[in-house]
Amino acid sequence: MVQKGDLLYAWTTDLGLAKKAECGGAVSGLLKFALESRAVEAVLAVKKGVDLYDAVPALITDPAEIDQTAGSLHCGTLLLSKLINNYVPALKGKKVGIVVKGCDMMGLLELAKRGQVNLDNVLMIGVNCGGSVSPVPARKMIAEKYGVSPDDVVKEEIDKGQFIIQTADGNHKGVFMDELEDSGYGRRTNCRRCKVKIPRQADLACGNWGVIGDKAGKATFIEVCSDKGADLVTKAAAAKKIMVEPANPKGVEIRAKVESSMHKLADKWRMRDFSMLSPHLWRDLEKETSRCTKCYACIDKCPVCFPAADRLKKPSIMVRRGTLPVDQMFHLRRLAHISDSCINCGQCEECCPMEIPLALFSHAIRTEEDSFFEPKLGKSEYSN
Repeated sequence: MVQKGDLLYAWTTDLGLAKKAECGGAVSGLLKFALESRAVEAVLAVKKGVDLYDAVPALITDPAEIDQTAGSLHCGTLLLSKLINNYVPALKGKKVGIVVKGCDMMGLLELAKRGQVNLDNVLMIGVNCGGSVSPVPARKMIAEKYGVSPDDVVKEEIDKGQFIIQTADGNHKGVFMDELEDSGYGRRTNCRRCKVKIPRQADLACGNWGVIGDKAGKATFIEVCSDKGADLVTKAAAAKKIMVEPANPKGVEIRAKVESSMHKLADKWRMRDFSMLSPHLWRDLEKETSRCTKCYACIDKCPVCFPAADRLKKPSIMVRRGTLPVDQMFHLRRLAHISDSCINCGQCEECCPMEIPLALFSHAIRTEEDSFFEPKLGKSEYSN
């Protein structure tokens, strides 16, 4: 019997699913079993749209359609915890499985605090995340740094510190993330600062880090984080939908080293980004937000700016209607509302038409509260 705290290698027994999935297809196999066994009534995940730069949300109720969501899309920036509010009314009282990266998971937990999501009805299957790349910059990056047409790329992955692309002719090319990011490309800025690489507050935390030996590339490393997750893996294994074995102890060590190195890299970016603000945070905020047109994208796309979003849009004595530059109180009120719960998802910054670094300001204020999500793998000026 699988128990909370177990570290496992797992892979699907469905050969068709395994061909479409990555790392042995354990995540897809578990989702398919969850639907078949009625452990959940729907799965909210991401699938590829017209190309690998087009991440599309998918609400799956037919187990046969789970293969549509197999694989990874690093060049998409969807935040599922925000999207779930679109589906909750239709699924009220029903059980839903959700594939979550770190920011998705944190968003769901914040929504649960606000009474918008009942976590008893949510099965969170977490996936390790080294970061994502915005689709438009990704296309430019591939053209300029790889010398390849973005339209010729059929697959991408982040592995061993490199962003690796595969073209239609089967050729692979990788460039180290440090090189890409030092030249202004690579991961989104909020992803660089993120330290929630393994989403342990989900029911399961899954990925390829630490899978070694004959299972490398053929199995998924699963950390069982809750009794709900343990129950799902136990029943799926008993039904022969997945195969499991204890993780290789050396692989466990390697996984910890990967996570630790990513934390150190995040500390480097925090030191770099936050040092540009301190000790003049409010002066910098006033300068940057002077470009604001008050389009409300930062409020509408924020997963935690709820249920006060409508109230924040209303004019007040200190936030006048139709005034540009926008009164500073507009941004001060927004920051006050989210300062204790910002999850550093970057959606406010991603969607800002004026390219104001809103996520940077929010994350700088929030960092000291990150300790709930981040394992204590070492100390630095900006770690907890």
